[in-house]
Amino acid sequence: MAEEIVNGIKLLVLDAAGPALSSEADALDIIGQTYGTEVDAIVVPAERLAPEFFQLSTRLAGGFMQKLQNYRVRLVVLGDIDAHVMQSKALADFVGETNRIGQHLFVPDRAALFKNLKA
Repeated sequence: MAEEIVNGIKLLVLDAAGPALSSEADALDIIGQTYGTEVDAIVVPAERLAPEFFQLSTRLAGGFMQKLQNYRVRLVVLGDIDAHVMQSKALADFVGETNRIGQHLFVPDRAALFKNLKA
């Protein structure tokens, strides 16, 4: 885990290695790690998210994002999720709409993170 600032936004960047994030309780655990740090967004490597996160019928993605939203922390999913998106038009639409709104983001790499992350 590391902290960094991108475009004036303080990030907590989770390590790619670690247990899969598979519940809303995991979102709360991550939020707990931000107390006292004034972090604006949490960057989660896509490979840390359980496969169920990308199956919208499980409601895990929505619940996970809502927990962060409730605590005024943004979520950035960093990494290639094309395989998941290609399997689900609903997920493709969800990712597109999420990125359009810009509160939370799905970005394929660090270059896209720097380009798309705005206050």
